[in-house]
Parts: sequence; structure tokens; C-alpha cells
Amino acid sequence: MSEIKDEIILRGLKENNLKNVDLNIPKEKIIVFTGLSGSGKSSVVFDTLATESRRQMTLNYSQYVRYRMPRYERPNADSLQNLSPVVVVEQRPAGGNSRSTVGTYMDIHPLIRLLFSRIGKPSIGSASDFSSQSSFGRCPKCNGFGEVIAPDPNKIIDENKSLRDYAVKFKPLSPSGWQGRWMMTGGLFDPDLPVKDYSEEKRHLLLYGPPEGERVFAPFHTKHGPQEHEWDGLLPRFTRLYINRDVSKLKQVSQDDVLAVSTRFLCSTCQGSGLNPKVLECRINGFNIAEYDQLELTELLEELTKIKDPMGESIAQQVIPRVKQLVDMGLGYLSLSRKMGTLSGGEAQRVKIARHLGSSLNNITYIFEEPTAGLHPEEVAMLIQMLKSIKDGHNTVIVIEHDLSVIKAADEIIEMGPGAGASGGEVVYQGKLEGLKNAKAATTLNYKLTINKHPRDIESYFTIKKASNHNLKNISVNIPKNVLVSICGVSGSGKSSFMLEAFPERYPETIMVGQGSIGISSRSTLATYMGIMDDIRSIFSKETGRPAGLFSFNSSGACPVCKGKGVTAPDVAFADPVTIPCEACGGTRYSDEALSYRYQGKNIVEMLDLTIDDAMNYFKEHKIIKRVNTLKDVGLGYLTLGQTTSSLSGGEVQRLKLASHLQKEGQIYLLDEPSLGLHTKDNGKLLNVFQHLVTRGNSVIIIEHNPDFIAASDWVIELGPGGGKQGGHIIFEGTPEEMLNAETLTAKWLKDGVAEHFM
Repeated sequence: MSEIKDEIILRGLKENNLKNVDLNIPKEKIIVFTGLSGSGKSSVVFDTLATESRRQMTLNYSQYVRYRMPRYERPNADSLQNLSPVVVVEQRPAGGNSRSTVGTYMDIHPLIRLLFSRIGKPSIGSASDFSSQSSFGRCPKCNGFGEVIAPDPNKIIDENKSLRDYAVKFKPLSPSGWQGRWMMTGGLFDPDLPVKDYSEEKRHLLLYGPPEGERVFAPFHTKHGPQEHEWDGLLPRFTRLYINRDVSKLKQVSQDDVLAVSTRFLCSTCQGSGLNPKVLECRINGFNIAEYDQLELTELLEELTKIKDPMGESIAQQVIPRVKQLVDMGLGYLSLSRKMGTLSGGEAQRVKIARHLGSSLNNITYIFEEPTAGLHPEEVAMLIQMLKSIKDGHNTVIVIEHDLSVIKAADEIIEMGPGAGASGGEVVYQGKLEGLKNAKAATTLNYKLTINKHPRDIESYFTIKKASNHNLKNISVNIPKNVLVSICGVSGSGKSSFMLEAFPERYPETIMVGQGSIGISSRSTLATYMGIMDDIRSIFSKETGRPAGLFSFNSSGACPVCKGKGVTAPDVAFADPVTIPCEACGGTRYSDEALSYRYQGKNIVEMLDLTIDDAMNYFKEHKIIKRVNTLKDVGLGYLTLGQTTSSLSGGEVQRLKLASHLQKEGQIYLLDEPSLGLHTKDNGKLLNVFQHLVTRGNSVIIIEHNPDFIAASDWVIELGPGGGKQGGHIIFEGTPEEMLNAETLTAKWLKDGVAEHFM
């Protein structure tokens, strides 16, 4: 009897740009989906396969439970068979609030608290008492945050100016607000005298309020006459109104505004732990819980294995595998207290992967979105080993990836294409690695690095002196100006601390393009994101004499039935949610009146359907052409002006962010892994943008692992040699050609890339 082949069968896939795709995906294999950014990889893997698997999983629960779970719409496909439960590890940042740490994210902290509550001496009480978020456990001074925020007099007030001349620089307390006007008219202070000329007594009253135990009142003039109001001092007032309350609920002031005129320092009571000093007295083998949190994970493993108390040992045995998982992923230099928000892209990616690896379930489909993102080539081999171990546990591993090392490790390769957007959405190749060599696919295996042998001349430098942020070892560096510079090194080597913290502190005018996601919604389009939609509406308004709001689907131009959404979601009670195109506007989002007006032969919808390439010839306005041109420069010419940002792939979002920053006129551009989400074929387009920026007299600095970008740079700086405590040193400075003679980890991969990559 012939063996039945177990595979996932997908038929007639039509989500987004997919053109009726049919696919058979073998199970218990490593399958790599590759292809240009925007070619349809995510539409197959996330929007179809993962969504349908999750939808069907929820059907196993009762109607009551299902109603409280996320509800998934059936993907646009003819049939999907033999799916298994999915675990998805996406590229998006590993959520969590400002208090989220490696320990909380990995669910290790609750076990550590339990450990201390059971065997710590002197005994404290319950496990929850060891949390900075409990009423007993939190530090009374900093409220559990571990740091104290206080107003900085030097930032809040310019003592060379008078109150009337805006001596108070914080807007809500300046003359533009009622409190500033009250300071000038209350009679306590001379509004026209520079603050530096006040008597010491008056200056103290202005800044700190009256002496302890005294109260001072000043009249506040209202329409009902003067009302006595107590004056408490500029800094105490600022603390009360803007630090000791939830700033996010205030309308005129943001948290950034408050932090801009404040200083932050470690809480002296709890030494930054956020814990009550009584909690810190409880110890296991000499360490309190805050010190446990600060240990590097390799050191923590040693401490956990020393525990011999029977109850403590049983708890420690539950913690050890989770910590070991992180150590095996090369993250042994992290600590449990490390904030998730401070991890580099590569570190966060591996913590997310480690979180899913403790499971002993099998026959699962694991889906990874670019797991090599943020990883040094040296670390990719470790990742491939991890993918193989998941497969060996009788699981299916599906990876969206551009990295050639991962592609070569795949059991089967599926390339989408041939182009991106409307030009993509088809299966260009499916099969083994050998067959890809002769296929008409964008991915090539005989790939050779081109080293920049004629770097630009260096005439001046940015200087960083004695940087010691995080793990940086007091480093001083000269970074060349007006050239293309690559900053490289393994994960945790100090690249982010150096370039995203130390550098902007010294050069705050830097235009920074980070890895953070953009605000995306179904109503946000390329035109709105790039700030040209208002100009487009003005053009239509001028041409037709109608108000600009008529040409917005968020305003009076919206279809009255779907309210500008383009789709309706009828209430189908307990059935799967369903979204259908609005019958009234045909999905255009606009009212009939809005669509009746034209500019240069097109109505507003036809104009938004123009691709970026076509828009270059349609508009005459300088501002619009300039901004559209930046989208073309970063290789997004195939997208339409009206495309929603929520429908973009990871690589497209990365380039859209870059385009929005390129329209700003600046001298220093700093980019954190700009190659993220890009196929090798797209790298050249992005490099051309950088070279063009440098030619125009700008400085471009990129934090990169991608050998293509490092090889094309004028200057390379490598940090290392390892991560965490082993990092923070400068281990190479020079040209890419000089790097070929160095003995660093990046140099090793650069040398490999120069040799022919062929299998």
C-alpha cells in the first residue's frame, strides 16, 4: 500500500494580491517562503493559512467562550485542507508596557517570586508581596517605578528673561496659559524683571514656594472679580500637576513635553528595583530578589542549581528550562530585569522564539516572519539549528525569509512573485534548493559581494567621547561625516546603546529612522502618511469650487452608507464575522457627489488609484512631486496613492518610514537596520538612495548586519567582541577593504561573501 503524503492543501487563494494561487505544503518540513517585498508571501502565510487555522481552532470551544475570543473572518479562498494548529512568531515588537521585562514576558518572574516567598530568609509572606506592583511590595518613594522623575529648574526656567518674556519655558505655566498670566498679575512677582535679578527670597518663592508651614495667596482675576488662590511654587506645582498624575489623560501636554523639562534618576530608597526595602532584606544564598533580577542569565542558572531545599528545588526546576532556553538562543548575557522595550530587534526576536520553544506539543505549524531580522550572520547558524530542532519534534516550520543561509537550509522553497503589488501574487517556484538555480526566480544562489574599493575621502568627524550607556566601556569614537558609515557587531554588542542613545545625546539634530511600527489603520493611506492628501484635496477644491472636505472619505465626502470605510460588516450574531464591499459606493468609500467632480480627467478615486510611478506624470505641484519622488526612490513605485498602510508588508512599511523621513531636509540620517524585510534584489535600490543622500552632502549612518550594505559603505565600525558584558568595545574601524584583513566576526562573513556563494 502506497504511503499517504501528509500535506497542507490550499486552493484558490485570493487574499490581497494573490491570483487564485494553489499550493501543497508538505508537513514536518522546513518551508521557506521568499520573494520580493510585497510579492504575496504574507498574504499566503498570515492572511490565509494562519487566519484559517486560528478560525477553525476557535470552533472547538463553546459558543459562550467563542464570543469572548478573537473572531477571525474566513479568508478569501476556495478550500483549505489538513491545517494544523499554528504558533505565529511575527516581526512586530514584543508588546508589553513600560514595566514589561524579560522575566515577565517569559513568565519567569512569578516563579522567582514564589521561590523567594517559600525559601527566602527572613520570610516575608506571599509571592505577590515580592512585586513592585503590590501595595506592600512597591517602594514608597518611587511608587514601584525604580526611578524618580523631578522637574529640572535649568530646563523649566530661563533666569535671564522676565516672566512676561517667557522665562518659564514649559508652555502650560508660561504667559500663554492662565497660570502664567496669574503669576504676572497676582502681585507676588515683578513680571518685567529678569528672574536672575530677583532677591534670593523672591526667587525661592517663585521656584519652591513659601517656607515650610507658611501659606501665600495671590488674587486670580476672573469675570466675577479677583479670587484668592494659593501660590505653592513653580516646581512643586509642576510636580503635582504633571508628574504625580497620569499625563496621558491631559489634553494639552504629552509625556514627552513633561520629560523634556525633567530629570530622571535612580530611586535612592530602592536602588532602582522599585521594591520596598523590607522586601529586599529577604535573601536566598546571599542574593535578594532584585539582585536575582540583575544577574546575567548564565549566572542565574548557576544560582538556581545551587538550591537544595526540597520545595525550593522543585520550583527552581520549573525555572531552569525557561532560562536555559534563552541561554541556548545566545542570550545568556541578558538579565530578567532587562526591559523588553530596550532590546534590539534581534534580541526581541529571539526572546519571542524562546517563549514558544518550551512546549512538548507536536504536529504544530510554527510560522516565523523573518527570524533572522536583527541577527548577525554568526548568529543565524544557531537559529537554523533551532528551526531544525522544532521540525525534529514532528512539527511543520514555515519561514518567511530573504536570508540565503536559511533558504539553503530549507527542505522546500516557495518563491512568490514575479514582482510586487499588482505584479506579484503568483507562485514563481516551488521545490528543492537545486531547482532554484535554474528557475526564473528573483532569488539567486550564486551571489557575490562587491566590496567598495573606492571609498569617499574623509575630511571631518562626529566625535563621541567616553560613552558609557548600558554596556559601553567608556568608548571614544570618531565617525566620519558626509560618507556612508555602517555600524555592525553581534546582538547585544552595544550598537543601539552607542548609536540610538549616545550619538543623539551629542547630536540631537539627527534624523532617526528606527524599527518601531507606524500607526496603521484602514483609513490611513500612502497619501495621508506622506502628508500630501490635504494638497490633493485642495487641488480638487480649487478646480471645482467645492469645499476640500468633500474630497475626504473621513469628512463630508464619505459614502453615507459605509461612512467612508468602503466595506460593511453586518451583524451575523454568533457566526464568523463577514466583511463585504459596500454596495452603495462599490468599495470606493466616497459619496456619488464627491465622485462626480474631476481634475485632469480623473475623479478622486481614479486619482488615488494611480501608482506612485504614474503620479509623477499626473501632478504639477512641486511639493507633491517631491514627496511622491521619495516613495519612488525607495522602490515603492508600484504601490498606489490610495493603498492603505494596514495592507503593507514588513519591508514596505520599513521603506515607507524611510521615505517619510527623506522628505525632511537634514544633514545626519541614522537608520536602524534599513534592510529589514527586503529581498536581496531590493537592497540595491535602497543603497542607491543612501549614496544619493551622501552625494547631496548628507551624512548617512546605518546600523546593519547585512553584508551587502557593509561592503558598500565608505567606513565601518564594529562593536563587540560579544554581547552583554562581553560587548561594548570598539573592535574595528576602517574601510570595507581593510576589514577583509581583520579577525572579527563580521570580517569573517565579509570574507565568505567575497568568495563565490554557490551550492
